[in-house]
Amino acid sequence: MACTFFRKLLAYLSFEDELDVVLNDESDGQSSSHRTNRQRRKFIRRNHIQGHERLLRDYFAENPVYPSNLFRMRFRMSRLLFLRILNEVESYEPYFVQRRDSAGRLGLSSMQKKTVALRMLAYGVTGDFMDEYVRIGESTAMESLKKFSETIVSIFSDEYLQSPNANDIARLLAVGEQRGFSRMLGSIDCMHWKWKNYPAA
Repeated sequence: MACTFFRKLLAYLSFEDELDVVLNDESDGQSSSHRTNRQRRKFIRRNHIQGHERLLRDYFAENPVYPSNLFRMRFRMSRLLFLRILNEVESYEPYFVQRRDSAGRLGLSSMQKKTVALRMLAYGVTGDFMDEYVRIGESTAMESLKKFSETIVSIFSDEYLQSPNANDIARLLAVGEQRGFSRMLGSIDCMHWKWKNYPAA
């Protein structure tokens, strides 16, 4: 079930990866034709190091600005689990290892790329939403989400991304019943869904 969700997410991201094409109507005096030109993107110097240092200071320093309960609320997991996933992802996928560019400048850290991917998954926000805080462009954020999802499926699918068996279904239905949601198998995050027809539909 979860594996199917991630596969659909990857298919959607691949489809959305296409760059926008702009059609320009140009007249050269002899004939009128449509030509396709790609929009030029403006380069923005984002100061990736500042974004990484802000993340460290806010959540991962010895005395972070935000305590562990706020970390759990914002990242939807504990700090230890975040760091475990970060280490696994970084050791499995070279994309998440921080590198220098051809000019010798440090690029984005694995922490920045993973934070953007997790926030997009947790909150359902767009690729450019985290730019001001993490200092990451929209196309890189989308690429990070895609790579992160692929890597998570590769690393953890055997252990965690499985279809529920009969015992799992019975346990999840019992938990839902206790919380007032009878016949509900599970929900990723109820904030994004309107249950307008529940329980009639």
